[in-house]
Amino acid sequence: MKPLSLLLLTLTTSISALPNPLPQDQPSPAPAPAALSPPILPLFSFSRWILDSSSPPKRIKLRCLNWAGHLETNIPEGLHRQSLEYITTWIAKQNFNCVRLTFSSDLTFSGPTTPVHTSFTVTSQQQSKPALINEIYPSIISKNPWITPNTTTLDVFAAVVDSLSEKGIMTILDNHVSKASWCCNLTDGNGWWDTASGYNPFNSRFFNTDNWLKSLEFMASWAKAHKGVVGMGLRNELRAFLLQDLNGRRDWYTNIKKAGDLVHATHPDLLILVGGAQSSTDLVHLKTKMLDTSGWQGKNVWEMHAYSFTVTFPDPFKNCDLVQAGYGFWSGFVLEQGKAYTGPLIMSEFGVGMQGSDVNGEFGGLDEKDHRYLDCLVGYLKGNDADWAVWAIQGSYYIREGTVDYDETWGLMDHEWKEWRNEKFRAKIGGLYEVTQGP
Repeated sequence: MKPLSLLLLTLTTSISALPNPLPQDQPSPAPAPAALSPPILPLFSFSRWILDSSSPPKRIKLRCLNWAGHLETNIPEGLHRQSLEYITTWIAKQNFNCVRLTFSSDLTFSGPTTPVHTSFTVTSQQQSKPALINEIYPSIISKNPWITPNTTTLDVFAAVVDSLSEKGIMTILDNHVSKASWCCNLTDGNGWWDTASGYNPFNSRFFNTDNWLKSLEFMASWAKAHKGVVGMGLRNELRAFLLQDLNGRRDWYTNIKKAGDLVHATHPDLLILVGGAQSSTDLVHLKTKMLDTSGWQGKNVWEMHAYSFTVTFPDPFKNCDLVQAGYGFWSGFVLEQGKAYTGPLIMSEFGVGMQGSDVNGEFGGLDEKDHRYLDCLVGYLKGNDADWAVWAIQGSYYIREGTVDYDETWGLMDHEWKEWRNEKFRAKIGGLYEVTQGP
């Protein structure tokens, strides 16, 4: 979730077009039925657009939320609070048309592991957390009796994807981490390939390159049985540390090409989402050397992340023009048409804490800085009519960083996964639902 701090460059001429000024208050997204009208699959990329397979093809704008499934239990969060049917119906009613569903590489190497076995394992590893098996797991099966002692973690993923698909909601699988755990920092061992130059254990001890490729191949093959899966994110927030990534991004070019080629050969219908370096904030190297995407032509989609803490100079969002210029310089330039690197761009992570210090309601319940950040980012995305995925739906976790039933104040849903944690946030992103550009 959390990208590295990145100092924005000063304004340059080689940036993507900045958006038109926007009013501060955006309309809420239109109410949706419990099931949306899905696009005609498969999807493909053309110039800077994602298109469907209708005749003639129609532009599909991804309006997504993130749903974490990459933590220690290796199942999507929230099933201890609500039924799967309740959660996926809620997503459809809020008019999201896709979910970026995160998974760990551990998920694919654990064999036919069941949620109860995983809960026992995590409990034994964290001796002081018996509530995970004594309280959380019983609540999961109480809310979701279809989960039996024989149901595997992959069965739960399948149920989530298929329930979303029944409601017209697409799924993008995202390889978030190697070792199932919270993400991200420079010492969690998941940041950069272990076979890359400059290896250090702090950042790469769990990122086994061969296992990463095998996990992508496994999930791409698995997805063929689940029509709702329309794309695969190759890796979340790649981040080098110490002596890594000092060879002109050679490791990035080599390993991303291998992964993209492998996923496409396994499941040619999938979109392939590619994030840059510096925790998916930096694609600038494409300006001088394009990634070889010929192995998945017509399927490439670029990823970008941006949070209020992505920029480090003092109070940056008082100068939104400068921040937006930075977005354009580092990643948004890929939307410029007619270039070797031209392609769709999805802002696959952005978000704010939903319970800020705004007691008077002036900033929609957010901290003032988050309010200004969000207005600036929404303005940029709307001006470029980019695809997006907000972080994140989960109002609580089974266990996160050792805390059982962790309350996620960044979650769209409340702790009980019942309704919006901050209804005003919905209005603040409402303008992003509109489609204003197309091929």
